[in-house]
Amino acid sequence: MSRQQTAATPRPVTALGAVRGTATEPVTAEGAWVTTGRAARELGLRRTEFDLAVRLGRIRTAPGRDAGERRVTHAEIERLRAGPGFPKSLRRSVHAVGTAEGADLLDVPKSRFTRLARLGLLVPVTFYLNRYRAVVWLYLADELRLFGDDDKNTPLLTGRTPEGLRGLLDSGIDLRPRNWRSRHLGFLLRESDDPWARAGAVASFLGPLRVTEVVKDPYDRSYLNGFRRRPPGGGSPDSPAALLREHLMTAQDADEIDWLRADLARLTDEARAHRPAPRPGPVRPTSHRPAAAHHSAAAHHPLPAHRTARVTAPATAPVRHEAPAGQAAPARQKSSTGPGRGRCRGLLGRWRRRTGLTRGVR
Repeated sequence: MSRQQTAATPRPVTALGAVRGTATEPVTAEGAWVTTGRAARELGLRRTEFDLAVRLGRIRTAPGRDAGERRVTHAEIERLRAGPGFPKSLRRSVHAVGTAEGADLLDVPKSRFTRLARLGLLVPVTFYLNRYRAVVWLYLADELRLFGDDDKNTPLLTGRTPEGLRGLLDSGIDLRPRNWRSRHLGFLLRESDDPWARAGAVASFLGPLRVTEVVKDPYDRSYLNGFRRRPPGGGSPDSPAALLREHLMTAQDADEIDWLRADLARLTDEARAHRPAPRPGPVRPTSHRPAAAHHSAAAHHPLPAHRTARVTAPATAPVRHEAPAGQAAPARQKSSTGPGRGRCRGLLGRWRRRTGLTRGVR
């Protein structure tokens, strides 16, 4: 991590300094930029090489319209094309090698190269997991050449390892994950323009419990979690490979955790002062009155006469259906009880019919 970005962020334990410089630049005009995928093709880089070049500050990008989107101006592409030795010089500057190729560059055995990396003298720039889920660390070839050309490092490349360093190796020290985290955090901070995004970058290297201890407000913490970065490599979040990447990205040493906690507290305060985290709005009271109040109001204020007549009308009153205009009313059916008599309906009609039958029998 670089003190140029955060005052409380520790430097990686390494003999090589991280690449400094800004990687962002405002877009000048609409239509004067291209997407990162097209920029990689125009510069003759693979996508992994392009992403590494952006993180190292070799290629300057600008924020796009959508959150997390980056884009490259045409002027930046022309600047890189006009550079000496393009495109070989650009590809060489982002060329990353593993342990075997790195040992060949330093002209040392692979075992000595690994020991130097474990001691933090060689800082990995990225990593990937092979098919056996073993971590493969990658190093910038240019940095290895600089390390080998420095006369101060000659005793480390030839002869016996100093006694103090041998004691550290015997204790099982391995600073590769920590130095990669330090360098990767510097990359994320250089890419982040928003204060909440910078705080989220630091929170990405702490476990959820550590973040809760620093950011106690639940609304701030929920908003901050939206800016946390996932470990590089992608894949399913619950897969064994993703869990291993998450472990590598989480701080382990006590002093490293303390540095990150201090950075997170400071950056969260700055982000909160810049833009408070969103919170739920006030609850509006309901406009409906209670039923008891409604009935009491109805008792004190009687309904009008026409509405009262509707309520008190008998439910058994016959309803007459008027025929539509221009249509004759349906003819009344003749009663089957006798000629010339209309059919009586209801209880009264049935009582009359039964009475008439009884009289006829008598």
